[in-house]
Amino acid sequence: MDHIIFNTVVPHVFSSLTSNLSSEIWNTELAFDKEKLYLVEADSGKGKSTFCSYIQGYRHDYSGNIFFDSRSTKELSIQDWTLIRKQHISLLFQELRLFPELTSFENVQIKNQLTNFKSKSEIVAWFEQLGIADKIDTPIKLMSFGQQQRVAMMRALVQPFDFILVDEPISHLDESNSQIMGALLLEESRRQGAGVIVTSIGKHMELSYDKILRL
Repeated sequence: MDHIIFNTVVPHVFSSLTSNLSSEIWNTELAFDKEKLYLVEADSGKGKSTFCSYIQGYRHDYSGNIFFDSRSTKELSIQDWTLIRKQHISLLFQELRLFPELTSFENVQIKNQLTNFKSKSEIVAWFEQLGIADKIDTPIKLMSFGQQQRVAMMRALVQPFDFILVDEPISHLDESNSQIMGALLLEESRRQGAGVIVTSIGKHMELSYDKILRL
């Protein structure tokens, strides 16, 4: 997958406001390209997480079309979406969606087992890089939200992908840890030749974005 294309997409909840929408994404024609870095900025309630859900196929309550290259996502079957989420598009959820009873390592490994994309030593090296190696066997429920965000980032990276979406990834991190997590994101996405889409309602990773868009 080389492109994600939005063609006059408007969430149903905004359908009555179409003529007054001030957005660089909704109700426009826009392409996100592989190997490019994007920042999507939005005020609360403007549809940031909805935007991510549309790309991942979790929600379909919109008019217009989204294309993966030349294929409309409206044509995709459940099996197609399963493959896309497993091999082509990864997502770091804003609310993280980690398993509280599992350890931090188990939360990463449970996804890695779907493709065996990374070795245990590679995952452990990420824990060290992110400064939470001492938490590798700690249940998620006993970790701070900032520590959990780092675990969620690793889980998002532990698969093959052409695009990765990271929804508010550093809301509970200080500047130093934000920079470290941003470096890890760029390192892995560049290794895979992937496109990166970061969303933010304010605080965001300080990266060299190819394009900044207002939702």
